[in-house]
Amino acid sequence: FWLKRGLYRVRLRRALQVFAMRSTALAIVGALSACGIVGLSFVTVGQSGARASPSVLASSQQFLGASPSASSSSSSSVGLSALAAVALGAVAVRALSSGAARKTETRATFVSVGSSAAPTFRDTLIACHAQASEAGAPSVAEVDGHIEELEAMAKKAMAGAASAACAMVFTGSMADPASAYPIFAQQNFKEPIEANGRIACANCHLQSRPIDVRLPHTVLPDTIFKIMIEVPSKWESRKQLLATGEKGDMNVGAIAILPDGFQLAPKDRLPKPTKKEMKGLAWVQYSKEKPNVVVAGPVPGARYEKMILPVLAPDPAANKNIHFDKLTVNFGGNRGRGQVYPEGNQSNVNQFNAKLEGKVVSIEGDATKTVTIQGADGSSVAQEVLPGATIVVNVGDTVKKDEPITTNPNVGGFGQEEKDIVLQDVDRVYAWCAFATSLFIAQLAFVLKKKQFEKV
Repeated sequence: FWLKRGLYRVRLRRALQVFAMRSTALAIVGALSACGIVGLSFVTVGQSGARASPSVLASSQQFLGASPSASSSSSSSVGLSALAAVALGAVAVRALSSGAARKTETRATFVSVGSSAAPTFRDTLIACHAQASEAGAPSVAEVDGHIEELEAMAKKAMAGAASAACAMVFTGSMADPASAYPIFAQQNFKEPIEANGRIACANCHLQSRPIDVRLPHTVLPDTIFKIMIEVPSKWESRKQLLATGEKGDMNVGAIAILPDGFQLAPKDRLPKPTKKEMKGLAWVQYSKEKPNVVVAGPVPGARYEKMILPVLAPDPAANKNIHFDKLTVNFGGNRGRGQVYPEGNQSNVNQFNAKLEGKVVSIEGDATKTVTIQGADGSSVAQEVLPGATIVVNVGDTVKKDEPITTNPNVGGFGQEEKDIVLQDVDRVYAWCAFATSLFIAQLAFVLKKKQFEKV
């Protein structure tokens, strides 16, 4: 009897806890519905208040390879998530209304009839249900139904919100196509430098251009030093070709592959003169697994022709895997856009050559042109020329295979350089100074002693 009585009390407490959890869940769902309505109105206001320029929209659409309607996918996804949140609110209101209806109903109070015999299982169960009804708690079936509905609607709302957030983050962070290339190397190449010493950026930037790197020859442990990477070019006169075929200011980027243990200097330890020289330039890690590899850009080349990189040297006393030694540092600097996309297709920053020897029979198209060449055997090849380059052949001209049919619009290029740096132990410096001083004193004593004998 006492075991059954304790079991029924546990069940009663569980029913009351479920009722409390349902009230809390309804409050949270109401808040979600309010946030969804606010988010929907915010997206509507943002769409009506902000309009991107046609050139930027065209660039983003060509870069993403999507139709113009794809630009509204993020706002529609946010609207769907908001509608899902409003649906959650509707479920909550329905649940609350059903609870209120139950409270207004006339309930029969269960009064146990005393008897000399112990209560049966059925009597105790009826008593538990009656006490739960008087407390305003719903039945187990109703609670399960509401919970299932809430879980289903919550899953739909979270899926819609996640897709909307991903779309907003992707499209919001997507800059002009000329400003998005460094991320390609980080996403497609786990190792920033190949075994032969070539940096991953050279796979897309095919033209070579020089860079100049200056850094100290020797550094001490746990000290901050700066590296200057200069990417020279005629920034004012040379304009890079954008994906739309228009001309724009040329950007610049850089990568530094430091030895193991070296890392980007923390902001709280940067000297004020170094901060001023950086001009707000932001360096980021190549990946979480490689804190010793940092990249910067793309940034305007006219402002950041000389990029300052603050580096924190490691301390071998704190890290036993670091040793005092002469180490190698690799640098890469790029100006302008690349010639190859990560998928392997060409960009419009290329010189296009004839694929077939023959006669040019037609040149069609506005931005993207199609040049048709007919061979001597009657076969023809339609070659696509991306916007930007100037076609140097006319209809009726005879061309040879691999002969240029456009100008070369590329004004940029990539360069890399290798430098050495010594991580020096200060105790070795002190020992060398003591040895050199003692050697000097010994030599001086010999000379003075020789002069003394010469006088005698």
